[in-house]
This record gives sequence, structure tokens and C-alpha cells, in this order.
Amino acid sequence: MKTTWRISLLISLVSLTTITGCSLFGGDSVRSQNPDIVRNDRLIGDLAVPYGMWPVRIEAIGLVNGLENTGSDPGPGPLRARLMGEMQTRQAPSPNLMLSSPKTSLVKIQSILPPGIQKGDRVDVEVRIPSKSKTTSLRSGFLMETRLSEMAILGDNQFHEGHVLGLAKGPVLTYGDATSTDRVSLGRGRILGGGVALQSRPLRLVLREKMQTCANSSRVADTINKRFHTFIKGSQAGMASAKTNEYIELNLHPRYKDNVHRFVAVVRALALDDSARTTARRIEELRQKLHVPDTASGAAIQLEAIGSDAAETLIEGTKSTNPEIRFYSAEALAYLDRTEAAEPLAEIALTEPAFRVFALQALSAMDDGTSASKLYELLSSPSVETRYGAFRALWAMNPYESHEIRGEKLGKKAKLFYYHKLNVNGAPLIHARRSQRPELVMFGLNQKFTQPVRLRAGKILITSILNGRDAGMIGIAKFEIGQPDERRVVSASIDEVIRKVVELEGSYPDVVHMLQQAQEAGALPGRLEIDALPEAGRVYRAKIATSESNDEELTAVDISEQKSALDGLEESQQELERSWISSLTGWMK
Repeated sequence: MKTTWRISLLISLVSLTTITGCSLFGGDSVRSQNPDIVRNDRLIGDLAVPYGMWPVRIEAIGLVNGLENTGSDPGPGPLRARLMGEMQTRQAPSPNLMLSSPKTSLVKIQSILPPGIQKGDRVDVEVRIPSKSKTTSLRSGFLMETRLSEMAILGDNQFHEGHVLGLAKGPVLTYGDATSTDRVSLGRGRILGGGVALQSRPLRLVLREKMQTCANSSRVADTINKRFHTFIKGSQAGMASAKTNEYIELNLHPRYKDNVHRFVAVVRALALDDSARTTARRIEELRQKLHVPDTASGAAIQLEAIGSDAAETLIEGTKSTNPEIRFYSAEALAYLDRTEAAEPLAEIALTEPAFRVFALQALSAMDDGTSASKLYELLSSPSVETRYGAFRALWAMNPYESHEIRGEKLGKKAKLFYYHKLNVNGAPLIHARRSQRPELVMFGLNQKFTQPVRLRAGKILITSILNGRDAGMIGIAKFEIGQPDERRVVSASIDEVIRKVVELEGSYPDVVHMLQQAQEAGALPGRLEIDALPEAGRVYRAKIATSESNDEELTAVDISEQKSALDGLEESQQELERSWISSLTGWMK
């Protein structure tokens, strides 16, 4: 009978371990029996620090082909040997002959995997020629598929690789403009969205050393799941899982898909005690802090963590005459998906450059129709970065929301790029990207080249026809050795020319270079802008009255410091993370 009772107890303990994911036996068992007493007024950030919030760099040596006789045969050495080994592994035919061709070049490749990236997500890939390479330009080049991994350089130029974490391939968009002859900029380029992650990078919270108990790990996970959950196949699923006494694994909530750092900051601002009485007291304390510019940012994050119960307090903040208070209140309100956030955020995006990027990002996180309406209005703004920032926000909100925002894909396979035409008011504008994805956006329809023009898009020539029956039209011709010449005749419509260039197998870099030449020649009806996105880290200058004088002072407030609350990292946390690397090696693998 006694033996049966002991077996039943053992089964119960094992079951508890399975459910919670905490360790009741082993190295942490003694510590688990003596948990620190955690006060109810503490936040998750008092118990745990984020882990894995740094970017991971992955690298490789690869081969670019399709060059216009600007490549070179790499000399003997570890880089060539490494590339040869990769080519032989992939059973490339005649690797030595391929490397000796002036149409190819050995290149160094690098990409960054951000925190929270998921398997299958795409990233940009940086490509550059080695310092001693004789290659003069990577323009019109195409990177052959290459495997990327974490890499360390040991003594005697020896390489040590980690696991393969990504793949990369695609057309190279060089940094040099259409008329550039600078070897440095022509020897560097980027493949937009050319990398794909082969593994996900989970987010984790690591409990501080004295807090590492099964009870605390489970309590933190339960607190997170009360506030953040989603639905998977109709079933509710929390965003946190207590894996061990030491750490909790986080899944990124869909509303924060483009703002990982804010999600982690809000999670760490969750209170362990969410009783109605305690919450009401905290809301009143945070309301006071929200109306002080120096503490408004942190207070807004904590109110956002509380959720819908704090919405009225944030709505009150959006009515403040102080732009900082109004912004931080509206930003937090947007992540609660409240309609009241849309109008103040749109106004701030239009008038306050320092807050613009965050305001647009917050608008894109909303599912409310009012926010989409406000973003459409911003597409006709006088500010180029506001116009394009609004487009990106609409696309992030719902890329399939309308035909204009969805756009279309031009080109085939690896040369494919995204093309959008927006029927909006305002000055004509064409925007191209050098990051994230190959994308061309035309603001305003019926844009035409000012003739005469003489342009080039890779191997394709674009010239005005001055005489004969096609006078006033534009001729497009492709000349390639060993291939029959191909010719097209179109109107001066920029849209038509772009489509014919793509039809003749022109790539996204070819189209961008063509438009850059047209801009240099004054042949565009408006502006061509590249990566005209709002930037973080700008300085907001607020006029405040001092207590000793009625005069107003200009006080600079660095937004990057104001937004430090989003990082959710104290100075000591990085040391804590480093100290736990060795103990966490097992589950990292």
C-alpha cells in the first residue's frame, strides 16, 4: 500500500514537470525548494531580462555571374579554395573555367538575422568584392545560390563555420548610381530580400539568478498569457511558455510583427498582480506620469501593458497640448487598436519629423479602418518621406487591402520585383528601394519622359525616335552576343517603358539605373527618390517655460533616448545575458 502511494506521488510530480516545463530535479532542485518571495507590486521586468535581442551575422564566399566583362579570376588563397570547395560540393561544371571568366567574380557575402526572425523570412544580402580583387564592377551581376552561416576567422586565414542559417541569391543592385565610375561603390551592392532564413530565432526571457524557480517561471508565463494570446485553428494560444526554471520562451504577437523591441518592452512592463484594485491604483499613478514629458514614454508603455482598462487614460493623453504627451499616448493607444489613436498619429506624422517613423509604424499596427483612411490622405503629402512612409504603413497593415497597395510582380523568378502605381494627388514622384525588397512605387499616373532621351538598362538601350513614322515614340532594343536583336517601340509613358524593359529580361537594378540616368538628364516629370523613409533617432525640440523666467527656452530631447524604454534593457542586463550564455548553451542548440 505504501509503495503504491509513493508511485502515485511520483507520477503526480512527473506530470507537474511535464505541464509546467520546469525542472523539479537535477541541478536546480535545491534552489527551486527555496524560492525568493516575489512581491505582487513587481513587474515582469524586475524578474527577467530579454535574451536573444541582438542581430546575428551570417557570411559566405560566393560567385556573381552575368557581369559585362568586369569580373576577374581570383588569385590563389583561402577565399578561392573555399569557393572551389563549395562549387565542387554543388557539382558545378568546370569550376576553374567558370572562375577565370571575366563575366564572373568571387565576392564576400553578409546578411543579418534580426531578433525574432522566423524560418522562411527574407532579409537583405550585402555583397562586395575582396580588397585585392581585380573586378571593376558588380553591375548587372547575379549572385548564384550560396549557403550562409556564422563564421569565425582563425589564425593563418583559416575559417571556422557554424550551422548553415540562410541561403542567398539574386540580382545585385550596386551602390554606385547610373553614371558612377567609382570602383569602390561599383564593387559593393545589395540583393534586396535575397536571403532566406532557414531557422527561426525565438525570443526568450531569462529569470534573474535569485529568481530562477519553477513557480516564478510559471507565474511569468501565466501573466503574459493573460494579456497576450492569439488563435491557432480556432483555439486560443498564449504567447509564452515556461520551458525551465531559468527561462520563458516568447512567441511574437501578430500586432507587434514589425516592432519586436516594443513587444518585449510591453511584456516586461506587465504587472504580476493584475487585480482590479491594484490595477486601478497603478493607472492613477501612471496617469500622473503620462502628463509629464520626461516620464510620458515609460508611463505609456506601462499603460499599454495594462490593456483596455487603461485606454481612457491614454485617450485623455491624446488631448494634451504637449506634442510629446500626445504622441506617446496615441502610440500606445494604437497598439490597443483604438480608433481614437488614428487622427493624432496622422497629424504627428505630418508635422513632427522626430516622431514620424514611430507614428506611421503605430498606424500600420492597427486594424481600424480610420487609420487606413488617414494613411491614404498622407499619400498626397508635400513631404516625400511622409508619402512613401504612409505607403509602407498601408502595405504593412494589409498588403492585399487594395490593388494599388498590392501592386503587381514584374519579371520572372529571381529577377522579379514589385511595382505599384498610385492614383494620388501631389507632385509626380517615383520611389525605389535599396533595402528589404525590390520595389518601385509611382505616385501619380500618366508620367512621361521628357524627350529626347538616351538611356541604358543593362544590355537594353532606350532612345527617342526623332524621324520617320514613329517620330515622338521611344525605341527599346536589346543587343546580346550570340542572340538575335530584339526591338520594341512604345510611347513616352514611363510605365510602358518599364514594362518593355522587363519584357526584354531587364532586372530591377537595370530599371533603377535607367531611372537614375533619366533623372540626371532632366527627363523625369518629377522626382526620383531612393529609400526616402522616415528615420529614428531624430531630435525633437520642444519649447518649455522655465520656473524662473517667462522666456521660452529651446530644449533638445533626443528621441533615441526617449525611446530607450522600448529596448527594455538596463545597463546590467547585457552582463547578465553574457553570464548566462554558458549555462544556456544546451537549449540554444
